[in-house]
Amino acid sequence: MPGRNSTMQELRDIDLRTDIAARWYVKHERVQVRFATQDGELASREGPNRYRCGDALVTGSTGDSWSVSRARFDARYTPAEPGMEGRDGLYLNRPIPVLARRMTAPFTMARSAGGDVLRGKAGDWVLQYAPGDYGVVEQERFAKVYRPCDAPV
Repeated sequence: MPGRNSTMQELRDIDLRTDIAARWYVKHERVQVRFATQDGELASREGPNRYRCGDALVTGSTGDSWSVSRARFDARYTPAEPGMEGRDGLYLNRPIPVLARRMTAPFTMARSAGGDVLRGKAGDWVLQYAPGDYGVVEQERFAKVYRPCDAPV
């Protein structure tokens, strides 16, 4: 593991709604989901993802895994087969636009206030789902599953 990098930028209290470099994107992906039967933590490429019993443990089409709180999951994903809500299996993300910005330098940021701290490299993307609610996606994965879209009305 490389030594401490003093040029790693710590992002705090950002709001991509006012960032001229941010654009709207929508994710298009079929994912494999299992629902956690107990609290735990999984390691994503960008950092730790703590989860609670009932949260969704998602594996994307690129093999990457992450956790999604149950409330967020229910709002953002739909089962690939009708009638499978809340069961392990294949799900599709709903086409909900998110703000995203490609970063030019390595960075860290919390997923939410007091949340897990994620890491990104130069070229990776910061996503803002809502004010104070963030994600980090590697460039290669972003290019495969995100597409530009119009701003929501």
